[in-house]
Amino acid sequence: MISILDAARDPKLFQPWFKRHASWDNWLVFLAALFALPLTPQQLAVYQQCTGRELPPATAVNEVWLCIGRRGGKSFILALIAVWLACFHEYRQYLAPGERGTIAIIAADRKQARTIFRYIRGLLTGVPMLKRMIDRQTADTFDLSNRVSIEIHVASFRSSRGYTIIAALCDEIAYWRSDESANPDKEILAALRPAMATIPNAMLLCASSPYARRGEMWNAYRKCFGKDRPVLVWKAATRVMNPSVPQRIIDAAYEDDAASANAEYGAEFRTDIETFISREVVDAAVILGRYELPRIEGVGYVAFVDPSGGSSDSMTLSIAHIEGERAILDLARERKPPFSPESVVKEFADAIKSYGIASVRGDRYGGMWPRERFAVHGVDYQVASQAKSDIYLALLPILNSGRAELLDHPRLTAQLCSLERRTARGGKDSVDHAPGAHDDVVNAAAGAIVAATQRKAQDVPLVAPIILSQNVPPEPGMRTVVNVPNDNSKPPAQPTGAPNSTQLFYEWSGDFGPPGGYTRRERF
Repeated sequence: MISILDAARDPKLFQPWFKRHASWDNWLVFLAALFALPLTPQQLAVYQQCTGRELPPATAVNEVWLCIGRRGGKSFILALIAVWLACFHEYRQYLAPGERGTIAIIAADRKQARTIFRYIRGLLTGVPMLKRMIDRQTADTFDLSNRVSIEIHVASFRSSRGYTIIAALCDEIAYWRSDESANPDKEILAALRPAMATIPNAMLLCASSPYARRGEMWNAYRKCFGKDRPVLVWKAATRVMNPSVPQRIIDAAYEDDAASANAEYGAEFRTDIETFISREVVDAAVILGRYELPRIEGVGYVAFVDPSGGSSDSMTLSIAHIEGERAILDLARERKPPFSPESVVKEFADAIKSYGIASVRGDRYGGMWPRERFAVHGVDYQVASQAKSDIYLALLPILNSGRAELLDHPRLTAQLCSLERRTARGGKDSVDHAPGAHDDVVNAAAGAIVAATQRKAQDVPLVAPIILSQNVPPEPGMRTVVNVPNDNSKPPAQPTGAPNSTQLFYEWSGDFGPPGGYTRRERF
C-alpha cells in the first residue's frame, strides 16, 4: 500500500491539490509524523518546533491535537486524512454483517462541518478511481463500496452513540458550546472513545485555533505538548503552516486586537479570558430536585426578565427572594424561539403577579416595547440600573460565599458555567457568554438574585421610641405610613420620646433607594 505522502505526490491522486508545494511543506511533515514515516533532518527540525518533542513517533498516532492558527490549512488536511483512511484502508474484517464503519465529521453545527465535507467531496469526486467507490451520496453523507461511510455529525454526546467510528474529525473543538452541558467537548470525546474501541488504529483528530485556557484542547496541550506520550499535540502559528497568508492581514489583526490575534493567528491560548465561576461552586448552590418554589405569603419577591422578539433568542423570567442571608431562586422559565412575544409577555406577567409582584426588571432591549406590553398586563417594566456584565460580577461573591440557592435547571447550570471573564486593555473586567453560546436563562436568574440581594441590603432599619400621646396610648396594632421626600441626604433624624410606646423605622420606598424617598412606618 502506498503512503499518504506518495498519494499526495501522485498526479492521478492528490497531487493536483498540492501544486503550490512549498506552502504545504510543513503539513507534509505533520502527515509523515502522524503515520510514522521517515523524516529528513530539516523535517525533524520542523517537527521539534511544532511538537516540543525530540524524537518522532515510532508508530502511527491514534490521537492528535492540532492547535493551528486560522487559515492554516487544518480543515483540508483533516479532509485528506479522512479520504485516505476511508479509501486506502480495509476495515471489513472488524465489522459485523450489515455494520458500516463511520468517519464522523464533528463541528459546532452542520454549517461549520460542511467546510471539511466539501473538501472531502472534492477529493472523492475529483479522483476517478475514488469516485467509482461512491455508492450513495447525500447532503451530509458518502457511503462507499467498502462499507465505510463519511458523515457530518453535530457536536452532541448523543450523536456518536450506536456508531462504529473509524475516525473522528473534531473541527474547531475549542469553540464547541452547548446549553445542555458546561463541558460539551469532554462529554463528546467520552462518548466517541468507546465507539472507536473495536477498530484497531482508529484515529481521533481534534483541530482548532486555540481559545481560552480551559477545555479538552487546553488539557491536551498542558499534559502532552513537548512530552513523549501517545497523544501528539501539534501547535503552530498560521504562517508556519500556510506561508501564503499575507503578513499584512495578520499585522492588521494584531493592531486591532492583539490578544485575539495572538490566539487566532499566533495559535497561543488566551490569557485575557478565564472561566468566570467554577463548576464546583455552581453545583454546591444547586438544590437537586427543586425545580420551582410556590409563593409564600408575606415574603417579598423580585422578578427579572430577559426579553426577546421571538425569532432567535429565548425569552426568560426568574423570580427570587431573600431568606435570612440567602438569596433563593424561586422560578426560572424559558420560552425558546420561535414564539409569539405577546403571548409570552402575558404568560410571564401572570406568573409575576402570582407572586404578588407589581413590577419586573429587564434590560433596554426593544426600547419601549417591553414596557408597553407588560403595562397592558398590569406589570410595570423597569430598566435595570446595572449592565449585564455588572450583574454577573455582583452575582459572583453571592455564589462563592454560599449565599444562594439555585434551582435544578440544567440549562441554567450550563450557561452559568460557560460564562467568561475578560480583561480589557485598561484592566477592566467584563463577563459575557462565550462566542456561539447563550446566556438568556442565567441573565434573568442573576438579575433576580442580585436585585433581591441589593434590595435587602438597602433596607435601612432605624428603631426609636416615640410618643403618640402623653395620655392616650395608641391602639394595639395601629400603624401609620408617612412618605418622607428624598432630598438626597441621610434619613430624617430619629425622633425621641418616652420608651415602650411605638417603634419607628425608615426604609427605601423604591426597590433601590432614591429617587422614591423614605417610607416612615410607625407601629407597635
